[in-house]
Amino acid sequence: MVDGGYRNGDRPKHRRRHIFKNMSSHTSYQDLLSRLNADTTKLGDIKKIAKEIKRDHDLALKLWANGDFRPRMLAVLIMDKKQLTQDLMDRLADDLRMNEMDERLQIADWLLANQLTKDKKTVALLESWKQESSPILRRLFWYHQARLRWTGKTPPDNTADLLNSLEREMAEAEPEVQWAMNFTAGQIGIHEPEYRARCVELGERLGLYKDDPVSRGCTPNYLPEFIRIEVSKLKS
Repeated sequence: MVDGGYRNGDRPKHRRRHIFKNMSSHTSYQDLLSRLNADTTKLGDIKKIAKEIKRDHDLALKLWANGDFRPRMLAVLIMDKKQLTQDLMDRLADDLRMNEMDERLQIADWLLANQLTKDKKTVALLESWKQESSPILRRLFWYHQARLRWTGKTPPDNTADLLNSLEREMAEAEPEVQWAMNFTAGQIGIHEPEYRARCVELGERLGLYKDDPVSRGCTPNYLPEFIRIEVSKLKS
């Protein structure tokens, strides 16, 4: 079949890019939603679509407003990180309350990995969210602190302050924040030996995740075991 003078598969790549530059049209936007919401669409497909679009902040906000999981995942990938202000992040975090917990956390984690850690201004925002009222923003603060340690970088000099907060606040934190705080304590215990015993003691005292079932091949979230297993891996 001939489409616009080209046979199937022969359409020049620049014409494909042109379609996405005009994504503001209702038809193109609906076509994009159809691609995203197909039962066969996987996360890898969303990444491929994002590469086709590249950066389009206006489209990202439109996709975000749709509210569904896949459109929001794509929105995260094509946002302009330089436009992620505190006001916008407050709105995005509030919007995420409409998503189921698993989806909410996956969207937030993609936002962290693909946007918030990529610019000095957004990193500064991240580092200011320790006491935010939004559980999502506080989770992002703690998950960022964990990432700083497991990615092999020299840990920042805030570990003692973090541990004071963990010992004081982790037991009563919201589940999504508590998991990230526990993960941060684990990364501190693994990568900063001088604090290891303190992290193990914290895990023993709180007993978080101690009785959770652990799938074969997975590492438990219970701090003493998590730290022991991961330190052993580093030594082997």
